[in-house]
Amino acid sequence: MTDAERAWRPRKVAALAAVVFLAALVPAFATDLQLFRLTNVLVYAIALLGLNILVGYNGQISLGHGAFYAIGAYTAAILVVHVGVAHWAAIPVASVVCFVAGFVFALPVLRLGPMHLAMATFAVGAVVPILAKYKGIEKWTGGGQGMGIDVPGVPFGLALSFDQWIYLVALFTLTAAFVLAANLLRGRTGRAVLAIRDDPIAAEAMGIDIVIYKSIVFGVSAMLAGIAGALAALAIRYVGPGMFGIFLSFGLLIGIAVGGIGSLAGAIYGAIFLQFIFLVTGTTARALQTWNLWLIYGAILVLFLCFNPTGVAGMIDRARAFLNARRQRTAH
Repeated sequence: MTDAERAWRPRKVAALAAVVFLAALVPAFATDLQLFRLTNVLVYAIALLGLNILVGYNGQISLGHGAFYAIGAYTAAILVVHVGVAHWAAIPVASVVCFVAGFVFALPVLRLGPMHLAMATFAVGAVVPILAKYKGIEKWTGGGQGMGIDVPGVPFGLALSFDQWIYLVALFTLTAAFVLAANLLRGRTGRAVLAIRDDPIAAEAMGIDIVIYKSIVFGVSAMLAGIAGALAALAIRYVGPGMFGIFLSFGLLIGIAVGGIGSLAGAIYGAIFLQFIFLVTGTTARALQTWNLWLIYGAILVLFLCFNPTGVAGMIDRARAFLNARRQRTAH
């Protein structure tokens, strides 16, 4: 880390803390509908953060990350509805389940190669919604009709509505996820992950266990997708197989492409884009499977990436570099 980076880091931490503090004040002014939409942005950002760690930093392509989103959602819903677990306690359980599922899934597949991983994730993304309809587990998942979740009481006697509470939970979960991702990528694991992405042969020659590291990254990515799914289920207060079609996985990939692959901040920009698209097209979670939405998606994505292949994050970085260079020229 350079001296400039060390000097800039406290300011970045202070800026992040200020943004989180201001965002935490939003429930005092926003309506329930506005809070619901903002919660969706935070949920998408958590899922996109996990996928961006996998794709942007480790070079693995997942075509079915919506499956782990669904696993997290169903895990939380089953725990709350059938087991009676508090909704806030169901979220960490869903995260553990998804991490284990992602790690165990990736461990054998990653030994075969990236193409096999892409094919396997696509298959899982297509199968999980169908599995949720299976008669043998219908009493737990609600089958094709899905399962409603009653509005739970806000814990600890806080004077908040449930929409305010779940927004704050999503906000601080996203903040914790960003801190986790930044520390993970800055440390030994992050250096190994980047080495594997840039030159796997050299990384293996240095003694890095490529399969284990890739599996850990896949597990972390699946964990964040599962947390997002759990939060989405609790915010919507419903889970159903129509929410988790394969197009959800494609939507997440589009989100990181537009936000900026290989940029943690790109998760926020991509999440705002996804929410904007859903609002403009007037869609619900079930309507994600209509072709009209995906024609709009495709057109916007092609045009955007043709003119700005590094996404919104890259565009902002270029603008910041331009302003800094201009400021330095003015100073001299």
